[in-house]
Amino acid sequence: MPLTVDHVDRFEASRPRLEAIAYRLLGSAGEAEDAVQETFLRWQATDVDHVEVPEAWLTKVLTNLCLNQLTSARARRETYVGQWLPEPLLAGDPMLGPADTAEQRESVSYAVLTLMERLSPNERAVYVLREAFDYPHREIAEILDITEAASQQIFHRAKKHVADGKARTEIGEAVTRRVVEEFLAAATSGQIEPLVRLLTEDAIAIGDGGGKIPARAKAFEGAVAVAKFLRGLLKPAEVKRAMVGGTPEIYIWTANGDPAVVAVVDGRVVGVMCLEVTAEGIAALRNQVNPDKLERATAHWAAADHGEPLFKAF
Repeated sequence: MPLTVDHVDRFEASRPRLEAIAYRLLGSAGEAEDAVQETFLRWQATDVDHVEVPEAWLTKVLTNLCLNQLTSARARRETYVGQWLPEPLLAGDPMLGPADTAEQRESVSYAVLTLMERLSPNERAVYVLREAFDYPHREIAEILDITEAASQQIFHRAKKHVADGKARTEIGEAVTRRVVEEFLAAATSGQIEPLVRLLTEDAIAIGDGGGKIPARAKAFEGAVAVAKFLRGLLKPAEVKRAMVGGTPEIYIWTANGDPAVVAVVDGRVVGVMCLEVTAEGIAALRNQVNPDKLERATAHWAAADHGEPLFKAF
């Protein structure tokens, strides 16, 4: 039975929520879009008039598609070249979804998306549906075909795993901005000491080049190692300019609700470094330079009013 205009409109009304759920589950905007499109094809193939609660039906189909994707993604990531990091979304991207509560904002932060890679597919699904979208455990149980008690247990376990990885004190937006500005000034000073002072003792730096842009397979660990890496990263070199197609312009921006440093060449985003800024200092730098994971960021950057760059790198 072909879909009516009302059926299509009902699906389209749910699309933003479905995309936001899929992105949190998969960490990839492209894979999230594919999962939502597959959900639409299944909506198209079903007898929609017999679906009692369309939103619940769509959420269940989408979530289970994502669970299948997560299972196969784990196998693919074992052969991924270097570190795997999520695809960053710049401020204003609708796929970021709701940001009304601290839980919703945290659930899409780059740090938490990275931590969620440690969760099992079921743990990730329960955590996302409960923490970010406030689904009651009764509905989550129906979506995942588990008991309500199991949903509660899985949620508490998943929340503990995420909390253990983020056991630091967050700070306000104004202070964060000042720290990032000081960080960039220190990174371009050519000196290590000012950078070390801004980093936590156990700071890490991770890069994802996907085998297309060189990125160290092992994370840099410790304030001194991270500071040396950053100093080297910003040193002028023709080979670096050739690699990214020019001299990057550097901006302070926001990605996934976190402070970020965005590198742009001729309107093309060539790098997004998400900073985990805590009361103790900058605890992590997660640098996405895989061009496949920056296409959506580039599209949103073109529509943004980003002003003048802070400086040009290398």
